[in-house]
Amino acid sequence: MIQTRVVFVILLALFFCPKNSFSQIGVGQEVGILAGPAGFFTDYGERWNVKNNLENGGFGVGLVYYINFAYRPKCSCKADESWFSRYFKVRSEIDYFQSRLEHFGPVAEADSEGGRQLRAMHGKTQIIQFGGSLEYHPLGIREFRDFATLFAPYIGVGVHAVHFNPSAYSDLGDFDSPKVLFSTFEGGLNLERGTTFAIIGNAGVRYRIGRNSDLMIEGKLQYYNSDYIDGLDVQGPQNKFNDFVMWVNMGYIFYLNF
Repeated sequence: MIQTRVVFVILLALFFCPKNSFSQIGVGQEVGILAGPAGFFTDYGERWNVKNNLENGGFGVGLVYYINFAYRPKCSCKADESWFSRYFKVRSEIDYFQSRLEHFGPVAEADSEGGRQLRAMHGKTQIIQFGGSLEYHPLGIREFRDFATLFAPYIGVGVHAVHFNPSAYSDLGDFDSPKVLFSTFEGGLNLERGTTFAIIGNAGVRYRIGRNSDLMIEGKLQYYNSDYIDGLDVQGPQNKFNDFVMWVNMGYIFYLNF
C-alpha cells in the first residue's frame, strides 16, 4: 500500500507540473480529448468468452497533454538534432472509465445453483487514472508537422496511478447470506474503493487535418496491479491474471504553440 501511494503522488506531480515548467524552456505543446469503447477483462464471466467480452464493454474519456523537443515554438525552428528529440514525445493524461458487469459463459448459463448465483449477480466499476508515458513516432515529429506525411503512426509505454470504485448486488439477497455468492468468490469479494497503478501500452496513428490540429485513433492496453478493479478476486489456481482494460479511442489534438 505504501509503494502504491508513493507511485500515486509521483505521477500526480508529473501530470500537473510539466505545463508551466516546459513552457518556460520553449518546447512544442499539444492538448487533446479522447473517447471510445473499453473492454473490461475481469473476473466477471469467462475472460476469453466472446459474448462475455462484448457484453461487458464500457466507455472511457480522457484528456491528454504532449510536449516535444523537435521544434521551438513560434519560429518552428529545430530545437536540436538529437535522435530523441526527432522521434519521441512525452505524454501526460487523465482518464475516466466505467462499465456495468455481468456474468456470461457456459457456467453462468447452466441450470444449476452456481449458474443461478452468477446470473443474479450484477456489478459496476468506475476508474479514474492519470500518469505519463513516452511515445515513439518512427516517421519523425517534425516531418509530420511540416506535412511531409499526412499519417503518423506511433507506439508508447507508460505508468498510470489509478483510483477504482467497484460495486455489486445480487437478486438473491445480501452477499453475506448463504447460497448467494458463487463459491469461487468466497473470500474474494471486496467492494471498497482503492488505489493501485497500471502499466500502459498503446499504439495508434494520427492524421493531419490542419496546421494546428490532428485526428487520431488508438488502441491501448491497461494492465492493473490489482485484481480488485471489479471488486472480485477468484480464489483458485485458474485466476492467473489481474484485471485489465483494452481501450479503443478516437481523439482530437490541438497544437498550442505551433
